[in-house]
Amino acid sequence: MTDPYRSTEAPAAAPERPGGLLRPLLWLVLFVSAATNAVFSTVVDNPWIGSVFGLVAVLCAAALIVHHRRNR
Repeated sequence: MTDPYRSTEAPAAAPERPGGLLRPLLWLVLFVSAATNAVFSTVVDNPWIGSVFGLVAVLCAAALIVHHRRNR
C-alpha cells in the first residue's frame, strides 16, 4: 500500500557503512599485536621487540577510538 503523505521515495539501497574494511583490519592487527607483545615480553630477553608490538597495539586502539568517534 502506498503512503499518500510520503513526499520522497525510499532509498533503493542501504547507505554504505563508513570504513567498511578498516575497522575489522584494525581489530585484527590489534589482537595479533597484543598477543605478540605478550609472547615476546615473556619469552624473549630483549624488551624492545615486545615494546614495538605494544606500541602497534596502542596505536590500533587509538585509531579504533578515533574511527568510532567520527562515525557514530
